[in-house]
Order: sequence, then C-alpha cells, then structure tokens
Amino acid sequence: MNRGKSLARSRRGGHRRRKSRRAVALEGFVALAAVVVAVLAAGAVFVRPGGGSAASGAASPAPSATAAPQAARASGGAGPEVAAASAGAKKSRDAAETASGPSKHTDVKAVTYFKKRWVTDKAVKRITDIRTVGKYLRIYTNLPESAHNSESAIDLCKRGLEYLAQEVGDQQPVVFVQAEYGQNGNPVLANILGPDDRSCRLTNPAPG
Repeated sequence: MNRGKSLARSRRGGHRRRKSRRAVALEGFVALAAVVVAVLAAGAVFVRPGGGSAASGAASPAPSATAAPQAARASGGAGPEVAAASAGAKKSRDAAETASGPSKHTDVKAVTYFKKRWVTDKAVKRITDIRTVGKYLRIYTNLPESAHNSESAIDLCKRGLEYLAQEVGDQQPVVFVQAEYGQNGNPVLANILGPDDRSCRLTNPAPG
C-alpha cells in the first residue's frame, strides 16, 4: 500500500509544469529588448557626432584658421594687408596732387639744403614740398591763399633765390612760392621771374 502511494507521488512529481503563454511572451520581450540595447551601445561606441571613429581615435577635422580669410579673398574681400597698401597708395597719390608732402617730384637736394641752411627758420617750417619743374623752383607751403606777399612768402622766395644762385648756379632764377591746395589749386604767393625781377613780391603776368 505504501509502495503504491510512493509510486503515485513519484509519477506526479516527474511531470514538468508547462509555462503559461504570458510568461513565454514576457521572456521573448525581455530578450528582444536586450538585443536592441546591445545594438544601440555598439553604435554609440563606433559612431560619434563629429564623424570620428572610436576605434581609430580620429575626429572630424576642425575648420582651418585660414579658411575665413581665404574665403573672403575668394569672394573679392580685401585683407588688412591689401587695405593698408591701398591706403598708402592713396596717401602718396594725394601728396603728389596736392603737394601736401614729399612725392616722386620732390627735389631732395633743395629740401636738404633748406633744412640744413635754415634749421630754426619759421618760414621754412611751413614748407610741405619743394620741386624743380623744368628750370623753375616751386616751393609749396601750408600757407593760406590769402598770404600772398606775406612776410613768410617773401622770405621763402628769397631763400629759393639764394639756393638757385649759390648751389645750382642758375643765372636766370625763377622761383614760385605757393599756397596750400584748395579750390584754385596751389595759388602763387610770391615769385621771382628771372634776372630782371628785383623783388619777390607777386608780379604779373600771374604764373600758371
């Protein structure tokens, strides 16, 4: 009798319980979620926002520091060097046109003579340029147009006459002292028109 009960319990204990459909579905969902997480993790490791690879350790190249200036030049923009060169050329051109400073027309020998001969002379300090055009010595100043026959203009004319006589040896000196550039160009303030002219006062005909 006991043997029969034990055999019955043994047979009942030998059968496995079947899993419910709900448990099977839950296990399948968990496995699928694990696969998805693994794939996303792999993608995060090997692909970076900058386009670089974790395996190679290389990141996408940063924009070159010279990219912007090169782009500006390519689009017709001017860099600082070009702007500075342009400003220098304009200043030189203005000085040549207005005689407001040294230019390619400057008589260097005359300028040097005036600076050494009359170092402290106030009238000489008003000179902006000295040019020899043909046989004419033109002394440009920052004096106003209203300063014709003024003391400074007369003094500069006399100094120009001395320079031509003693340094150049000109027997027929012609000197023009001219005002700063304005609506009428550089008007003549005083002059000497050859050996027959005894005065530096402005004479006629008015020089061109």
